[in-house]
Amino acid sequence: MTSLDLTTTLNAAKRNERLAQWTRVLCILFFFSGFPALIYQLTWQRQLFLIFGVNIESVTIVVTAFMLGLGIGSLAGGWLSKRRGIPPLPLLAAIELMTGAFGVVSLTIFDKVTDWTIGLSLPATAAASLALVIVPTLLMGATLPVLVSHLVRRSGNIGSAVGLLYYVNTLGAGAACLACAVLLFPFLGMSGSIYVA
Repeated sequence: MTSLDLTTTLNAAKRNERLAQWTRVLCILFFFSGFPALIYQLTWQRQLFLIFGVNIESVTIVVTAFMLGLGIGSLAGGWLSKRRGIPPLPLLAAIELMTGAFGVVSLTIFDKVTDWTIGLSLPATAAASLALVIVPTLLMGATLPVLVSHLVRRSGNIGSAVGLLYYVNTLGAGAACLACAVLLFPFLGMSGSIYVA
């Protein structure tokens, strides 16, 4: 092996090690991105049940609103991630900050909408709940494609990037479910849980 081959091999190894370290950091951050997303979903779902009551219609409307927002947000995030002029990590940071900013004021907004929707028909109430959660769920849905785009640009491997990020984000969401049931809701209530998120 020549010195040029050895230098090339060492440079490739260093590049791979830096990529692996950066990927671990992003995975930790994306784990913690899944955590508040699920806290928001569970808290907002409870708040929306105050508007509708808990019945099959209200559960269907709330879950549909969340899934619609996440799905459209994922499409929007995919579209944004293909734009070469938009750096993915600052975009991801902006999305997370906007989601957090909405989260801080969300329960106040939900309370005001609850007062306005009393006595409205089910379709009008469904439209109001969709309007409440569509923006933050669009933002939450956009995070995975934006971060995948960043990792694919660095590693060139889309399959492992999608699988790994989806795994750690879902793990964070699962941890949030446990934390909400055991700690947050019993000890901090809904507003305290939102501030934790």
